[in-house]
Amino acid sequence: MRVLLIEDQRDIAANIWDFLERRGHEVDHCGDGATGLARALAGGFDVIVLDLGLPRLDGLELCRRLRAAGRGVPVLMLTARDTLEDKLRGFAEGADDYLVKPFALRELEARIRVLLRRGRGHGQRLCHGPLAYDADTLSAEREGRRIALTRLQGALLDALLREAPRIVSHERLIDAAWGRAGADTAALQTQVYELRQLVDKPFARPLIHAVRGVGYRLMEQQ
Repeated sequence: MRVLLIEDQRDIAANIWDFLERRGHEVDHCGDGATGLARALAGGFDVIVLDLGLPRLDGLELCRRLRAAGRGVPVLMLTARDTLEDKLRGFAEGADDYLVKPFALRELEARIRVLLRRGRGHGQRLCHGPLAYDADTLSAEREGRRIALTRLQGALLDALLREAPRIVSHERLIDAAWGRAGADTAALQTQVYELRQLVDKPFARPLIHAVRGVGYRLMEQQ
């Protein structure tokens, strides 16, 4: 597994680097946001471990630019900002997971492995009406337009397409996207909103519909 670590605190970066390399992973390190973004855009990484309080370019802005460039590589944010609002903003900017400092290195590796495993997808193309999703490339397609997704967005769309047009509960969607790490309905709502902005807003008819108090469904409505 090739990991890009973007962290400006040298002691934290050294501990993570040493631990992951001893576990057999390849680690590349950047100490500021601008260099980290350039390295991330160059590609070739399985996962990015991203601090938020970075010099030259904040981690949230880095993640936003990475997603705007169509890069779907999984991003695990590391931060001392532990409020729900901080976490929701991180997910809204494209993070796939969020780990609050201080943390156990074993938990960090476990979360990285979950992101990598889920990011590999199911190796098949799912379709419903005008919308298709390819888990191998983390991309959707609608009316001839290709749409790059994050890992979380892809996991949610995968779950909705597999059950379409049936309702998928909040609990089922949270499990599909976050697994044992879990999340809450506020984080889910944030991710579904971002997904809708990509696969529904540019088009005439929405496909993803909320079922109040229950979950979401993907279906065409006349």
